[in-house]
Amino acid sequence: MKCRYIAIEREYGSGGTGIARALAVRMGIPCYGREILEEVSRGQNISVEQIERYEETVTNSFLYSVYMLAQTAAGKGDMLTADGHIYVKEQAVIRQLAANGSAIFLGHCAAEALKDHKGVVRVFIRCCDEEERRRRIVEEYGIPEGKAEAVRRKFDKKRANYYYANTVKKWDDMKNYDLVLDSGKLGEDICVKILCTLLP
Repeated sequence: MKCRYIAIEREYGSGGTGIARALAVRMGIPCYGREILEEVSRGQNISVEQIERYEETVTNSFLYSVYMLAQTAAGKGDMLTADGHIYVKEQAVIRQLAANGSAIFLGHCAAEALKDHKGVVRVFIRCCDEEERRRRIVEEYGIPEGKAEAVRRKFDKKRANYYYANTVKKWDDMKNYDLVLDSGKLGEDICVKILCTLLP
C-alpha cells in the first residue's frame, strides 16, 4: 500500500506533536493539527478557544455517541449538539485538506474522517517512560512540576472522551492503530525516521 496520509493520535507528553511537525519538515508535506481548528473557526465564525472548550466538555457516554453518529449518518445536522456540529465541520475540513495531497494529521479523529481514503496509516505515539513524559511536560511544555500529572490526566481524558464520543472506539486501544511508537524508548528522532519510511 502506498502511504499518502499519516493520522496520528498521541498521549499528552509523548512528544507526538513535535514528531509530526519534524516529519512534515523532513518530508516536505503539510502537518495539520491546530490548523484544522483554525479553518473551522474561520468558516463558522467561532473562536478556536470556543472550539477547544466544546472538545473539552464532550461526553464519553455510549448512548450519546450512538445518537450523534446516527444523526450524522442520517444527514440530520440540525439535530446535533454544538460539539456535534464542530466535529462534523472538523471532519469536513480534514477531507478538504487531504484533497490537496499527502499530509500528516494530528488528532481530531482524522483516521475516521479519512476512512474511505486509500493510503492512510493510523499511528499512536505514547511514552511509557513516566519520568521522560513528566520531564517533557515540565521542560518543553512549561507546566509547573506540581501540576504536571494533573495536566497530563486532563489532556489524556479529553482526547479519550472526544475520540470515543465520535467513533465509539477507545482512544488507547492499540488495535485501532497500524503502528504504535514509544517515544520514551525510541526517542523522537528515531520515531521520525521510522515514520519517514512510510512515505514515498
